Amino acid sequence: MATRTKARYDGLADWYDARFVIGAEPHQPGLLDLLGPGSGPCLDIGCGTGRNFGTIRASGRTVVGLDYSADQLRLARTRTDGPLMVGDAAALPFAHESFDTAVVMWISTDVEDFGAVMREAARVLRPAGVLVVYGVHPCFNGPHMFFNEDGSRLVHPSYRQPGWHEETPYWSDDGIRRRVGMHHIPLAEFLNAVLSTGLVLEWFEEPEGPDVPHALAVRARKN
Repeated sequence: MATRTKARYDGLADWYDARFVIGAEPHQPGLLDLLGPGSGPCLDIGCGTGRNFGTIRASGRTVVGLDYSADQLRLARTRTDGPLMVGDAAALPFAHESFDTAVVMWISTDVEDFGAVMREAARVLRPAGVLVVYGVHPCFNGPHMFFNEDGSRLVHPSYRQPGWHEETPYWSDDGIRRRVGMHHIPLAEFLNAVLSTGLVLEWFEEPEGPDVPHALAVRARKN
């Protein structure tokens, strides 16, 4: 019997929630528009402590949350009475065509195979179902990037080094990456992962925020 690998975010849920969720804006920039109005269950893949549950509900949908970290889900339970489960985003425990909507939030840097996650998300979508992918901008956020105090960023040649980076001299001592590392994928690999789903790509967006974009978002639809 295979032994489940310990989730990198186990043991960090309370710190993570205090740092990134409590007191944060209720809707991340552009996410509600990317979802559009809808109904039925929405699968939040990599839901963490439930930061996006309110946005999903505001769109008219109900929440089904999945995360690899049981510790994260412990706090997510305080934000929904809907189904939550521990699971692997690259091997979703759902039948084909189970959901009208799926969101993949901020996990491209936390998984071994982002393409596999994308294909699984597409698999569980029903025809005409919507997929929203929202996360770290591969060009401007990663092990190759140094954040200057004036908002500018210094790019180092390690941009072309995909895969896990356990540490880098450019990360702050009090940030999430010093705690869990980062799986960097360059922009082309990110886009090809989305293309591999076979979904119809409807919209790309660099959500509002710093002048140098922090995030990249995509909306796609199943034929």
